[in-house]
Amino acid sequence: MLVKKLKDKLIKGETVYGSLFQYAVVPAMVESIPENSLDFVIVTPEHTTLDLAEFLPLRYALNSKGIACLARTHSRDAADVARVCDTFDGVVVPYVEEYEQAQQLAAAAVYRPLKGIVLDEVLKTGKFVNQKTADYIEKRNENTLFIPMIESVPGIENLEIICSIPGVHAVFVGPGDLTANMGIPGEYDNPELIAAIQKVIDIANQQHVAAGCWFGTTKQAVRTIRQGARLVVYANDGLMLKHAMQSAYSELRKG
Repeated sequence: MLVKKLKDKLIKGETVYGSLFQYAVVPAMVESIPENSLDFVIVTPEHTTLDLAEFLPLRYALNSKGIACLARTHSRDAADVARVCDTFDGVVVPYVEEYEQAQQLAAAAVYRPLKGIVLDEVLKTGKFVNQKTADYIEKRNENTLFIPMIESVPGIENLEIICSIPGVHAVFVGPGDLTANMGIPGEYDNPELIAAIQKVIDIANQQHVAAGCWFGTTKQAVRTIRQGARLVVYANDGLMLKHAMQSAYSELRKG
């Protein structure tokens, strides 16, 4: 029900708020999350030696607090997407930039467990074997969220058709890879990046799809919200700890 609630908010045009968790795998830490702060968390071992399985206990703790737990895959493999969706509340897939690729990845999430020729027929014609199968697929996957990451110039160029794919309710810009792809690596305040994010937001809105971008500072995140972002992904667990400690101890040391 958590994901359906999240999807309903996105469909209605509401804004949802989340963060990345890269290091926190102990479920007890969820008690420290303030009420009415997070709608969702994306767990990601991208820059660590952890494995997604280590975040699974955290998923149940987050759910008990009313927070959906999505997982970022390492790969762009349909089998990995399906496996993540069988375990977490949804999936975030990196570096999606082609329509056919996005279609297969979305299908692995929202048409599970269909595969092979039967799945190809659904993607080609929109027709299932029968209504019973269609109802089963819809019911089974109503609590699964699929979010492709737009991290390249080709991804932006193909965004309109990617957003038209059934099951895509949000897209998520990864500014690190995107700025590198644009030739402005790490320049998160560069006007070219800001313009690119605006283009993503505008195209996605035209398709009734929410868009957002990760940022590690509130100033950058608020700027993107004011651009129209409805998928807000702020900082990560390590950065938030750093910011809190910097703020507190700079005051304490002043006496």
